[in-house]
Parts: sequence; C-alpha cells; structure tokens
Amino acid sequence: MDINPQPKVTAAFYAQATASFAISLSAVAAGVFYLPVGGWIRAFLAIGVLYVVTSSFTLAKCVRDSQEVGTVVRRVDQARIDKLIAEHNPFKDPAGV
Repeated sequence: MDINPQPKVTAAFYAQATASFAISLSAVAAGVFYLPVGGWIRAFLAIGVLYVVTSSFTLAKCVRDSQEVGTVVRRVDQARIDKLIAEHNPFKDPAGV
C-alpha cells in the first residue's frame, strides 16, 4: 500500500510568501505613515494593521494544526491496516473447526 508523502514547501514558494508579506506590510505601513491625518488616527490604523497581521498568523496556525491532526489520524489508521494485513495468514486453520 502506498503512503502519501507529506507535501514539501519549496524554497522558492517560501521566499515568495516571505517577500509578499514584507511588501504588503511595508506598503500598508507607509500608507498609514503618509496619510494626511492626525497622530491619533495614524496610531489607531497602525494598531488595526498589527491586529490583522497577528490574527492572520493565528488563523494560519489553526488551519495548519487542523490539517496535521487529520494527517496523523490517517497515518495511524494506515499503520493498523498494514499490521492486520501482515499478520493475516489465509492458510491458517480457522479457530474452533
């Protein structure tokens, strides 16, 4: 039986995700900094941006953890099935006959 390998994140995908995050966060930070409003409004917007960033990290972690739980359960079930198949002997006399 084939066991599906874990998908690997390539270095290019990791670099693209990191660059995308850095560019988007710096663009929003620059927009808040150069916005022609008072300091209190800028501070409020900056705190809002930080809140969105931290909550998106939390959401991504929750989704990842949920996916990993499903993967572990599938691996345990696969190991049980492999063990049953390895222990099965079709030529063994049935018990009680």
